[in-house]
Amino acid sequence: MFKNTKHLFTVTLALFFITSILQAQTNGTLTFTYTQVAHSPCYSGTRNVLAVWIQNSTGGFVKTKSRNVGNSTKDHLPTWAVNSGGAASNALGTGCNVTDATTGATLASFSTHTITWDGKNVSGSSNGTFVADGIYKVTLQETWNHGTTSTTTRSYTFTKGPNPDHQTPPNDADFKDMTLDWIPGTAGIEGIDEPLSGVEVYPNPSNDGLVNVKFEKAKNIQVINLLGAILLNENIENGSGIKVLDLSHFANGVYFIAVSDNGRYTRQKVILNR
Repeated sequence: MFKNTKHLFTVTLALFFITSILQAQTNGTLTFTYTQVAHSPCYSGTRNVLAVWIQNSTGGFVKTKSRNVGNSTKDHLPTWAVNSGGAASNALGTGCNVTDATTGATLASFSTHTITWDGKNVSGSSNGTFVADGIYKVTLQETWNHGTTSTTTRSYTFTKGPNPDHQTPPNDADFKDMTLDWIPGTAGIEGIDEPLSGVEVYPNPSNDGLVNVKFEKAKNIQVINLLGAILLNENIENGSGIKVLDLSHFANGVYFIAVSDNGRYTRQKVILNR
């Protein structure tokens, strides 16, 4: 009897730890930058429509991050429209969930874009909660002509969890110069629960290692590498202004500038290319 009880306790404890791991909900930020490859012919000139959204590993909808489409092209983002809860024929329909997304009209050109994801889902018209750790996808749908061959849908997988995930997907016929970075947590900054606006980081890229950080209100600035390690940590006393960071002793590559103030936080990517 005692042996069976001990065995049952061991199994229960193991299941508890496995369940805890499976249900972990690491906070963090995904940054995805990409450049559209120009196509021709287009609707008019270089006009095109585009949607970018987050999906889980099986393709379930998590959150829209950007949607650009017009009234005359609203039937040309069918995959995104259906996945986000709407109808394939109307990417402007009320059923399509665009909570926390950047939206706009048909794009006038093929250009470079960046989206960020806070690791959360959506609950109707409200930002939701942190999703469970695991495999997720950034999915893009782009259409540039009314023809059936003038559309593309691409997905790029990444792991949301306690470890950073840095990727540079290869160029293809539709998108190039891509970087995908999942950075977990807030790198040691406690109590962060709101975004911080009014922050600018320039020049980017930096060709001499000097980076200006302009802020309206801040108490702390950190420089973080792709592994999530804090390389520089400075407290700010005057609350607003411009801080010049000398990163000339760092290796060329991608870093993050993290700025925080009383529970608000932002992280921006900067490239050193000396």
